[in-house]
Amino acid sequence: MSQAGSQRYFHLHLVSDATGETLNTVAKAAAAQYSDFRPIAHIYALVRTPSQLNRALREIEEQPGIVLFTLINPDIRRHLEEQCDAMGVPCLSILDPIISILSQYLNATSRPQVGGQHALNSDYFRRIDALNYTMSHDDGQSIDDLEKADVVTLGVSRTSKTPTSIYLAQRGIRTANIPIVPGIPVPQKLIDLKGPLLVGLIASAERIAQIRRHRLLSLKESRWTDYVDPRQITDELMLMKTLCSNNDWPMIDVTRRSVEEIAATILNMLSDNKRSDR
Repeated sequence: MSQAGSQRYFHLHLVSDATGETLNTVAKAAAAQYSDFRPIAHIYALVRTPSQLNRALREIEEQPGIVLFTLINPDIRRHLEEQCDAMGVPCLSILDPIISILSQYLNATSRPQVGGQHALNSDYFRRIDALNYTMSHDDGQSIDDLEKADVVTLGVSRTSKTPTSIYLAQRGIRTANIPIVPGIPVPQKLIDLKGPLLVGLIASAERIAQIRRHRLLSLKESRWTDYVDPRQITDELMLMKTLCSNNDWPMIDVTRRSVEEIAATILNMLSDNKRSDR
């Protein structure tokens, strides 16, 4: 473990026989509980042969740290555990506790499959379809078939509409997003929608102004415009809130929320709607 300034670093080795996505997600969630420490992640994906594992082991030996893994092949797994034990580094299969509980509860034996969570099944194709729909309905495009959406997000510029929509699409939720722009009438088709969940995204004027300034600077634009004027942004937000209030659309304040938190709130709204429709 090393230290730079007030933050300490440690090596985190993630060994997977699939894409490593599950490991990476779990590791990030766990490491986030220790804000004084920052993990240096080493990801070894598609580790399915002894030679591939040995390459990972050489790096683990050079930079010792915690080893987390998802490996199905018993010989590969045993070799990793034995070598980590010899090196004196902690080594853990992150799915073992969950599989054990499932096995006891279901009274069944697991049938491991490499990359099983990424199988080309109906869920996979549903996510691909949702992503295609979402990308073609970004920023007010293709409003003629909005009824096919599961969710329509709307909001003024820089309220995380696009990243939230893409995140939802990765969960299999067809999502369109509509920008609310002063002086441009809201399409009547949006007002008339019956099927999709419509959600307004808002934020504080100060937060939006800050993001917009950064956006302009990234485009090498330094001139002051109404686009970054907090008073103008306040007017835009009032228009947005009035629109949502008049149409009984729920709103989410995204000022201090991550994209994942925004999407989780929308998913809860979808679930509530489905329960109320039963």
